[in-house]
Amino acid sequence: MNDHGAGGLWAMWRALGYLLGSLCAAVVALVALPVLLVPGPARAWASWHRRRADRLLLAPASGPVRVGARRVLGWLAACTVGSLAFGIVMVLCAGNAVSTAVTVPLWWALPDGTRAGGFGAGVPLSGWGTALTLGTAQAVLLAALTRWLAPRLARLHARTCVALLSPSAAERLARRVETLTETRAGALKAHGAELRRIERDLHDGTQARLVAIAMRLGVARELLDEDPATVAGLLAEAQENTEEAMAELRAVIRTIYPPILADRGLAGALSALGSRSAIDTTLDVGALGTVPAAVEAVAYFAIAEALTNAAKHSRATRTTVRVAREDDRLSVEVTDDGVGGADESQGSGIAGIRHRARALDGTVHLHSPGGGPTTMKVSLPCGS
Repeated sequence: MNDHGAGGLWAMWRALGYLLGSLCAAVVALVALPVLLVPGPARAWASWHRRRADRLLLAPASGPVRVGARRVLGWLAACTVGSLAFGIVMVLCAGNAVSTAVTVPLWWALPDGTRAGGFGAGVPLSGWGTALTLGTAQAVLLAALTRWLAPRLARLHARTCVALLSPSAAERLARRVETLTETRAGALKAHGAELRRIERDLHDGTQARLVAIAMRLGVARELLDEDPATVAGLLAEAQENTEEAMAELRAVIRTIYPPILADRGLAGALSALGSRSAIDTTLDVGALGTVPAAVEAVAYFAIAEALTNAAKHSRATRTTVRVAREDDRLSVEVTDDGVGGADESQGSGIAGIRHRARALDGTVHLHSPGGGPTTMKVSLPCGS
Protein backbone atom coordinates (compact mmCIF):
# COMPACT_ATOMS: atom_id res chain seq x y z
CA MET A 1 0.00 0.00 0.00
CA ASN A 2 1.20 3.50 -0.80
CA ASP A 3 1.70 5.59 2.35
CA HIS A 4 2.11 8.92 0.55
CA GLY A 5 -0.39 11.40 -0.86
CA ALA A 6 -3.77 10.30 -2.11
CA GLY A 7 -2.64 6.69 -2.12
CA GLY A 8 -1.90 6.87 1.60
CA LEU A 9 -5.29 8.39 2.36
CA TRP A 10 -7.03 5.71 0.29
CA ALA A 11 -5.05 3.01 2.09
CA MET A 12 -6.04 4.51 5.44
CA TRP A 13 -9.75 4.61 4.55
CA ARG A 14 -9.64 1.04 3.22
CA ALA A 15 -7.87 -0.10 6.37
CA LEU A 16 -10.31 1.74 8.64
CA GLY A 17 -13.25 0.21 6.81
CA TYR A 18 -11.68 -3.23 7.12
CA LEU A 19 -10.90 -2.90 10.83
CA LEU A 20 -14.25 -1.36 11.78
CA GLY A 21 -16.01 -4.06 9.74
CA SER A 22 -13.97 -6.68 11.58
CA LEU A 23 -14.92 -5.07 14.91
CA CYS A 24 -18.62 -5.28 14.02
CA ALA A 25 -18.14 -8.84 12.85
CA ALA A 26 -16.46 -9.74 16.17
CA VAL A 27 -19.45 -8.38 18.07
CA VAL A 28 -21.77 -10.43 15.85
CA ALA A 29 -19.57 -13.50 16.44
CA LEU A 30 -19.88 -13.10 20.21
CA VAL A 31 -23.67 -12.81 19.97
CA ALA A 32 -24.01 -15.69 17.50
CA LEU A 33 -21.28 -17.88 19.04
CA PRO A 34 -23.49 -20.99 19.44
CA VAL A 35 -24.32 -20.88 15.73
CA LEU A 36 -20.70 -20.35 14.71
CA LEU A 37 -19.63 -23.44 16.64
CA VAL A 38 -21.49 -25.54 14.05
CA PRO A 39 -19.05 -26.61 11.25
CA GLY A 40 -21.19 -25.40 8.33
CA PRO A 41 -21.83 -21.82 9.48
CA ALA A 42 -18.30 -21.60 10.89
CA ARG A 43 -16.78 -22.43 7.49
CA ALA A 44 -19.04 -19.96 5.71
CA TRP A 45 -18.10 -17.27 8.25
CA ALA A 46 -14.39 -18.08 7.81
CA SER A 47 -14.68 -18.01 4.01
CA TRP A 48 -16.25 -14.54 4.15
CA HIS A 49 -13.42 -13.26 6.35
CA ARG A 50 -10.83 -14.86 4.06
CA ARG A 51 -12.31 -13.08 1.04
CA ARG A 52 -12.21 -9.74 2.92
CA ALA A 53 -8.57 -10.35 3.80
CA ASP A 54 -7.72 -11.23 0.20
CA ARG A 55 -9.34 -8.02 -1.04
CA LEU A 56 -7.44 -5.90 1.47
CA LEU A 57 -4.14 -7.55 0.52
CA LEU A 58 -5.00 -7.23 -3.18
CA ALA A 59 -4.56 -10.99 -3.51
CA PRO A 60 -6.52 -13.26 -5.90
CA ALA A 61 -9.84 -14.30 -4.43
CA SER A 62 -9.64 -17.68 -2.76
CA GLY A 63 -12.31 -20.33 -2.76
CA PRO A 64 -14.14 -21.77 0.24
CA VAL A 65 -12.03 -22.46 3.32
CA ARG A 66 -10.92 -26.10 3.34
CA VAL A 67 -9.03 -26.42 6.63
CA GLY A 68 -10.13 -28.72 9.43
CA ALA A 69 -12.80 -27.86 11.97
CA ARG A 70 -10.29 -27.38 14.78
CA ARG A 71 -8.34 -24.90 12.66
CA VAL A 72 -11.53 -22.97 11.94
CA LEU A 73 -12.42 -22.80 15.64
CA GLY A 74 -8.90 -21.69 16.51
CA TRP A 75 -9.11 -18.98 13.87
CA LEU A 76 -12.52 -17.91 15.21
CA ALA A 77 -11.10 -17.33 18.68
CA ALA A 78 -8.00 -15.50 17.45
CA CYS A 79 -9.94 -13.45 14.90
CA THR A 80 -12.56 -12.35 17.41
CA VAL A 81 -9.97 -11.25 19.98
CA GLY A 82 -7.80 -9.54 17.37
CA SER A 83 -10.76 -7.80 15.74
CA LEU A 84 -11.95 -6.46 19.08
CA ALA A 85 -8.48 -5.24 20.07
CA PHE A 86 -7.55 -3.67 16.73
CA GLY A 87 -11.02 -2.25 16.21
CA ILE A 88 -11.10 -0.58 19.63
CA VAL A 89 -7.65 0.94 19.04
CA MET A 90 -8.85 2.40 15.74
CA VAL A 91 -12.07 3.69 17.29
CA LEU A 92 -10.02 5.48 19.97
CA CYS A 93 -7.51 6.94 17.49
CA ALA A 94 -9.88 7.92 14.70
CA GLY A 95 -12.70 8.83 17.07
CA ASN A 96 -10.52 11.14 19.11
CA ALA A 97 -9.10 12.70 15.94
CA VAL A 98 -12.57 13.47 14.61
CA SER A 99 -13.83 14.63 18.01
CA THR A 100 -10.84 16.94 18.42
CA ALA A 101 -11.34 18.41 14.96
CA VAL A 102 -14.96 19.17 15.87
CA THR A 103 -14.49 20.50 19.41
CA VAL A 104 -11.46 22.77 18.80
CA PRO A 105 -13.25 25.41 16.64
CA LEU A 106 -16.38 25.22 18.82
CA TRP A 107 -14.72 25.29 22.25
CA TRP A 108 -16.35 28.62 23.08
CA ALA A 109 -19.86 27.17 22.73
CA LEU A 110 -19.11 24.13 24.91
CA PRO A 111 -19.29 23.86 28.74
CA ASP A 112 -16.30 24.92 30.79
CA GLY A 113 -13.72 22.21 31.26
CA THR A 114 -14.37 20.60 27.88
CA ARG A 115 -11.38 18.70 26.58
CA ALA A 116 -10.28 18.37 22.95
CA GLY A 117 -11.32 14.90 21.93
CA GLY A 118 -13.81 12.48 23.35
CA PHE A 119 -13.63 9.48 25.64
CA GLY A 120 -12.35 11.67 28.54
CA ALA A 121 -9.03 12.29 26.77
CA GLY A 122 -7.39 15.38 25.34
CA VAL A 123 -6.14 18.76 26.49
CA PRO A 124 -8.49 21.19 28.30
CA LEU A 125 -9.77 24.02 26.12
CA SER A 126 -9.74 27.24 28.16
CA GLY A 127 -9.25 29.80 25.39
CA TRP A 128 -8.34 30.42 21.79
CA GLY A 129 -4.67 29.98 22.64
CA THR A 130 -5.00 26.41 23.88
CA ALA A 131 -7.56 25.62 21.21
CA LEU A 132 -5.40 26.75 18.32
CA THR A 133 -2.14 25.31 19.66
CA LEU A 134 -2.61 22.31 21.89
CA GLY A 135 -5.98 21.32 20.39
CA THR A 136 -4.76 21.57 16.83
CA ALA A 137 -1.56 19.71 17.70
CA GLN A 138 -3.61 16.93 19.27
CA ALA A 139 -5.84 16.66 16.18
CA VAL A 140 -2.84 16.51 13.85
CA LEU A 141 -1.04 13.91 15.98
CA LEU A 142 -4.12 11.69 16.24
CA ALA A 143 -4.79 11.97 12.50
CA ALA A 144 -1.15 11.10 11.73
CA LEU A 145 -1.25 8.18 14.16
CA THR A 146 -4.44 6.90 12.56
CA ARG A 147 -3.00 7.21 9.07
CA TRP A 148 0.19 5.39 10.07
CA LEU A 149 -1.34 2.73 12.30
CA ALA A 150 -4.54 1.75 10.46
CA PRO A 151 -2.94 0.19 7.33
CA ARG A 152 -0.41 -1.70 9.41
CA LEU A 153 -2.96 -3.13 11.82
CA ALA A 154 -5.26 -4.01 8.93
CA ARG A 155 -2.49 -5.83 7.05
CA LEU A 156 -1.44 -7.67 10.22
CA HIS A 157 -5.02 -8.75 10.85
CA ALA A 158 -5.55 -9.82 7.23
CA ARG A 159 -2.27 -11.74 7.01
CA THR A 160 -3.01 -13.50 10.27
CA CYS A 161 -6.44 -14.44 8.95
CA VAL A 162 -4.96 -15.80 5.72
CA ALA A 163 -2.26 -17.74 7.57
CA LEU A 164 -4.72 -19.35 10.00
CA LEU A 165 -7.18 -20.26 7.24
CA SER A 166 -4.63 -21.58 4.74
CA PRO A 167 -4.29 -25.36 4.56
CA SER A 168 -1.34 -26.92 6.34
CA ALA A 169 1.15 -29.09 4.48
CA ALA A 170 -0.75 -32.23 5.53
CA GLU A 171 -4.06 -30.73 4.43
CA ARG A 172 -2.59 -29.64 1.09
CA LEU A 173 -1.25 -33.14 0.58
CA ALA A 174 -4.63 -34.67 1.43
CA ARG A 175 -6.35 -32.29 -0.98
CA ARG A 176 -3.79 -33.12 -3.64
CA VAL A 177 -4.41 -36.83 -3.21
CA GLU A 178 -8.17 -36.21 -3.42
CA THR A 179 -7.73 -34.18 -6.61
CA LEU A 180 -5.49 -36.82 -8.18
CA THR A 181 -8.01 -39.51 -7.27
CA GLU A 182 -10.79 -37.55 -8.97
CA THR A 183 -8.54 -36.85 -11.95
CA ARG A 184 -7.62 -40.50 -12.31
CA ALA A 185 -11.27 -41.54 -12.21
CA GLY A 186 -12.13 -38.90 -14.81
CA ALA A 187 -9.19 -39.96 -16.98
CA LEU A 188 -10.22 -43.61 -16.85
CA LYS A 189 -13.80 -42.67 -17.72
CA ALA A 190 -12.66 -40.48 -20.61
CA HIS A 191 -10.25 -43.17 -21.79
CA GLY A 192 -13.00 -45.79 -21.74
CA ALA A 193 -15.35 -43.53 -23.69
CA GLU A 194 -12.59 -42.82 -26.22
CA LEU A 195 -11.92 -46.52 -26.71
CA ARG A 196 -15.63 -47.20 -27.24
CA ARG A 197 -15.83 -44.37 -29.76
CA ILE A 198 -12.82 -45.66 -31.70
CA GLU A 199 -14.21 -49.20 -31.64
CA ARG A 200 -17.60 -47.95 -32.86
CA ASP A 201 -16.02 -45.91 -35.66
CA LEU A 202 -13.90 -48.84 -36.79
CA HIS A 203 -16.76 -51.34 -36.52
CA ASP A 204 -19.45 -49.26 -38.20
CA GLY A 205 -17.23 -47.64 -40.80
CA THR A 206 -13.89 -49.14 -41.73
CA GLN A 207 -14.71 -52.75 -40.86
CA ALA A 208 -18.00 -52.69 -42.81
CA ARG A 209 -16.22 -51.34 -45.88
CA LEU A 210 -13.47 -53.94 -45.61
CA VAL A 211 -16.10 -56.71 -45.44
CA ALA A 212 -17.78 -55.28 -48.54
CA ILE A 213 -14.43 -55.16 -50.34
CA ALA A 214 -13.68 -58.78 -49.42
CA MET A 215 -17.09 -59.89 -50.72
CA ARG A 216 -16.62 -58.06 -54.04
CA LEU A 217 -13.16 -59.52 -54.49
CA GLY A 218 -14.54 -62.98 -53.76
CA VAL A 219 -17.26 -62.62 -56.40
CA ALA A 220 -14.74 -61.16 -58.84
CA ARG A 221 -12.47 -64.20 -58.40
CA GLU A 222 -15.34 -66.57 -59.15
CA LEU A 223 -16.33 -64.63 -62.30
CA LEU A 224 -12.80 -63.95 -63.49
CA ASP A 225 -13.01 -66.39 -66.46
CA GLU A 226 -16.73 -66.16 -67.18
CA ASP A 227 -17.57 -62.40 -67.08
CA PRO A 228 -14.55 -60.07 -67.32
CA ALA A 229 -16.78 -56.98 -67.64
CA THR A 230 -18.52 -57.69 -64.35
CA VAL A 231 -15.16 -58.40 -62.73
CA ALA A 232 -13.86 -55.04 -63.88
CA GLY A 233 -16.87 -53.31 -62.31
CA LEU A 234 -16.41 -55.19 -59.04
CA LEU A 235 -12.72 -54.30 -58.94
CA ALA A 236 -13.54 -50.63 -59.51
CA GLU A 237 -16.06 -50.70 -56.66
CA ALA A 238 -13.51 -52.48 -54.46
CA GLN A 239 -10.91 -49.84 -55.23
CA GLU A 240 -13.38 -47.04 -54.45
CA ASN A 241 -14.38 -48.69 -51.18
CA THR A 242 -10.71 -49.20 -50.30
CA GLU A 243 -10.00 -45.50 -50.73
CA GLU A 244 -13.05 -44.60 -48.62
CA ALA A 245 -11.97 -47.06 -45.93
CA MET A 246 -8.49 -45.52 -45.89
CA ALA A 247 -10.00 -42.03 -45.54
CA GLU A 248 -12.17 -43.16 -42.63
CA LEU A 249 -9.19 -44.87 -41.01
CA ARG A 250 -7.10 -41.69 -41.31
CA ALA A 251 -9.97 -39.72 -39.74
CA VAL A 252 -10.03 -42.12 -36.78
CA ILE A 253 -6.26 -41.87 -36.39
CA ARG A 254 -6.45 -38.07 -36.42
CA THR A 255 -8.81 -38.16 -33.42
CA ILE A 256 -6.23 -40.20 -31.51
CA TYR A 257 -3.12 -38.19 -32.39
CA PRO A 258 -3.18 -35.83 -35.37
CA PRO A 259 -0.38 -36.85 -37.77
CA ILE A 260 0.30 -33.17 -38.47
CA LEU A 261 1.65 -32.85 -34.93
CA ALA A 262 4.29 -35.48 -35.67
CA ASP A 263 5.06 -33.92 -39.07
CA ARG A 264 5.11 -30.20 -38.24
CA GLY A 265 5.08 -29.89 -34.46
CA LEU A 266 2.56 -27.97 -32.38
CA ALA A 267 3.33 -24.55 -33.89
CA GLY A 268 3.01 -25.83 -37.45
CA ALA A 269 -0.14 -27.79 -36.65
CA LEU A 270 -1.76 -24.73 -35.08
CA SER A 271 -0.78 -22.61 -38.07
CA ALA A 272 -2.59 -25.05 -40.34
CA LEU A 273 -5.53 -25.15 -37.97
CA GLY A 274 -5.80 -21.37 -37.93
CA SER A 275 -5.64 -21.15 -41.73
CA ARG A 276 -8.55 -23.60 -42.00
CA SER A 277 -10.66 -21.75 -39.41
CA ALA A 278 -13.99 -20.39 -40.62
CA ILE A 279 -13.27 -17.01 -38.95
CA ASP A 280 -10.24 -14.74 -38.88
CA THR A 281 -7.68 -16.21 -36.46
CA THR A 282 -4.58 -14.54 -35.06
CA LEU A 283 -1.96 -16.96 -33.80
CA ASP A 284 0.78 -16.07 -31.30
CA VAL A 285 3.07 -18.99 -30.44
CA GLY A 286 6.13 -18.41 -28.30
CA ALA A 287 9.23 -20.56 -27.87
CA LEU A 288 7.84 -23.88 -26.66
CA GLY A 289 10.89 -26.09 -26.43
CA THR A 290 10.26 -29.81 -26.14
CA VAL A 291 6.64 -30.59 -25.32
CA PRO A 292 5.42 -34.15 -24.59
CA ALA A 293 3.25 -35.62 -27.33
CA ALA A 294 0.28 -36.09 -25.00
CA VAL A 295 0.40 -32.40 -24.00
CA GLU A 296 0.65 -31.33 -27.65
CA ALA A 297 -2.41 -33.41 -28.48
CA VAL A 298 -4.50 -31.95 -25.65
CA ALA A 299 -3.47 -28.39 -26.57
CA TYR A 300 -4.24 -29.02 -30.25
CA PHE A 301 -7.67 -30.53 -29.59
CA ALA A 302 -8.54 -27.79 -27.06
CA ILE A 303 -7.74 -25.04 -29.56
CA ALA A 304 -9.56 -26.86 -32.35
CA GLU A 305 -12.66 -27.22 -30.17
CA ALA A 306 -12.51 -23.55 -29.12
CA LEU A 307 -12.25 -22.39 -32.74
CA THR A 308 -15.14 -24.63 -33.73
CA ASN A 309 -17.29 -23.28 -30.89
CA ALA A 310 -16.45 -19.70 -31.85
CA ALA A 311 -17.48 -20.31 -35.44
CA LYS A 312 -20.62 -22.35 -34.70
CA HIS A 313 -22.09 -20.86 -31.54
CA SER A 314 -20.68 -17.45 -30.60
CA ARG A 315 -21.19 -15.56 -33.89
CA ALA A 316 -17.61 -14.35 -33.54
CA THR A 317 -15.72 -12.64 -36.35
CA ARG A 318 -12.23 -12.90 -34.89
CA THR A 319 -10.31 -15.20 -32.56
CA THR A 320 -6.90 -14.84 -30.97
CA VAL A 321 -4.84 -17.86 -29.96
CA ARG A 322 -1.82 -17.49 -27.67
CA VAL A 323 0.43 -20.41 -26.75
CA ALA A 324 3.44 -19.97 -24.50
CA ARG A 325 5.80 -21.98 -22.35
CA GLU A 326 5.91 -20.72 -18.77
CA ASP A 327 8.56 -22.65 -16.84
CA ASP A 328 7.27 -26.21 -16.69
CA ARG A 329 3.75 -25.49 -17.98
CA LEU A 330 2.24 -24.92 -21.39
CA SER A 331 -0.23 -22.04 -21.37
CA VAL A 332 -2.99 -21.82 -23.98
CA GLU A 333 -5.43 -18.91 -24.29
CA VAL A 334 -8.17 -18.61 -26.91
CA THR A 335 -10.30 -15.44 -27.06
CA ASP A 336 -13.13 -14.62 -29.44
CA ASP A 337 -15.23 -11.48 -29.93
CA GLY A 338 -18.54 -13.32 -29.98
CA VAL A 339 -21.70 -12.94 -27.92
CA GLY A 340 -20.43 -15.01 -24.97
CA GLY A 341 -22.67 -17.06 -22.72
CA ALA A 342 -20.84 -20.35 -23.35
CA ASP A 343 -22.26 -23.18 -21.22
CA GLU A 344 -20.30 -26.40 -21.08
CA SER A 345 -23.34 -28.27 -19.76
CA GLN A 346 -25.03 -27.74 -23.14
CA GLY A 347 -22.61 -29.94 -25.05
CA SER A 348 -20.20 -27.19 -26.16
CA GLY A 349 -17.21 -29.54 -26.00
CA ILE A 350 -15.62 -27.65 -23.09
CA ALA A 351 -16.36 -30.58 -20.78
CA GLY A 352 -14.34 -32.83 -23.09
CA ILE A 353 -11.44 -30.37 -23.05
CA ARG A 354 -11.62 -30.26 -19.27
CA HIS A 355 -11.49 -34.07 -19.03
CA ARG A 356 -8.49 -34.23 -21.38
CA ALA A 357 -6.65 -31.53 -19.42
CA ARG A 358 -7.40 -33.00 -15.99
CA ALA A 359 -6.11 -36.38 -17.18
CA LEU A 360 -2.69 -34.69 -17.48
CA ASP A 361 -3.11 -32.75 -14.21
CA GLY A 362 -3.92 -29.61 -16.16
CA THR A 363 -6.55 -26.92 -15.62
CA VAL A 364 -9.18 -25.22 -17.78
CA HIS A 365 -10.75 -21.85 -17.00
CA LEU A 366 -13.63 -20.47 -19.06
CA HIS A 367 -14.80 -16.86 -18.83
CA SER A 368 -17.78 -16.17 -21.07
CA PRO A 369 -20.09 -13.42 -19.79
CA GLY A 370 -23.22 -12.55 -21.70
CA GLY A 371 -22.27 -10.19 -24.50
CA GLY A 372 -18.74 -11.58 -24.66
CA PRO A 373 -15.92 -11.87 -25.10
CA THR A 374 -15.23 -15.54 -24.41
CA THR A 375 -11.80 -16.54 -23.11
CA MET A 376 -10.64 -20.08 -22.48
CA LYS A 377 -7.36 -20.65 -20.64
CA VAL A 378 -5.71 -24.05 -20.49
CA SER A 379 -2.62 -24.79 -18.41
CA LEU A 380 -0.81 -28.10 -18.90
CA PRO A 381 2.31 -29.48 -17.20
CA CYS A 382 5.02 -30.31 -19.69
CA GLY A 383 8.10 -31.05 -17.62
CA SER A 384 11.29 -29.07 -17.25
